[in-house]
Amino acid sequence: MKTLLSLGHGYSAQALARLLLPQGWRIIATTRTTGKAEALATTGVEPILWPGTPLGPIMAETTHLLTSIAPDDAGDPVLGAVAPLISAANLQWLGYLSTTGVYGDHGGGWVDERTPLTPATKRGQFRVAAEASWQVLAQEAGLPLHIFRLAGIYGPGRGPLAKLRDGSARRIVKPGQVFSRVHVDDIAQVLAASMLRPLPGAIYNLCDDDPAAPEDVIAYAAELLGLPIPKTENWLNAEMSPMARSFYAESKRVRNDRIKTELGIKLLYPSYRDGLTALAQWEI
Repeated sequence: MKTLLSLGHGYSAQALARLLLPQGWRIIATTRTTGKAEALATTGVEPILWPGTPLGPIMAETTHLLTSIAPDDAGDPVLGAVAPLISAANLQWLGYLSTTGVYGDHGGGWVDERTPLTPATKRGQFRVAAEASWQVLAQEAGLPLHIFRLAGIYGPGRGPLAKLRDGSARRIVKPGQVFSRVHVDDIAQVLAASMLRPLPGAIYNLCDDDPAAPEDVIAYAAELLGLPIPKTENWLNAEMSPMARSFYAESKRVRNDRIKTELGIKLLYPSYRDGLTALAQWEI
């Protein structure tokens, strides 16, 4: 039986689980709280509390490992805790979820997987360091590592529609600013395709075909819901948290050719218009 151990079983990993469980996969997922563990158990996933539960016996049964846990200034917490266990594991596939933030600011220009990594934020710098640490471990232990650089994620209950419904949507404008984004179901299908067609050492950008200004995306979502389009705010004087403002420090368009040529992916939602339209209909 194929067994996936999902470390830090978040939004993207949960979408992958929904895809794999009907195919007969066994999925073991870590979480920090009993409440989340109880919720995961209702989905068919086997939850474990971690840190706290020894991973050795579980790792011995694991064929595929996915880690979604973000690094911090102390490094990657997974490697800090269980690197020797992972090095000794007999894995058919190892996936690390990173971010397109590793590319930094390109003034709205295009980037791909060969673009030098020049992150403009602390979070991006932490990701670059974490990617490098995973690559060193994979090389030393002969692990089948795959790195996935995710653009802005949206999907059910998350993204412009959800923000408009709860009143938190804002149209903050920075001239020339564009972001790439990706529907969570496309993340899931890319991860599943990689598991079927492993290419150790591969790096993939996960995004759609339609980078766009964030204010345009909010406006389209408002039109779908029949809600007033929020007024624009100039990013220079808009009140934002440091985290929110950091997103505006980088502007780029991300290419996704490799997931198509190497994994045969046909995006379910090649544009935010496709994704938001489907979500608006599904969430009625």
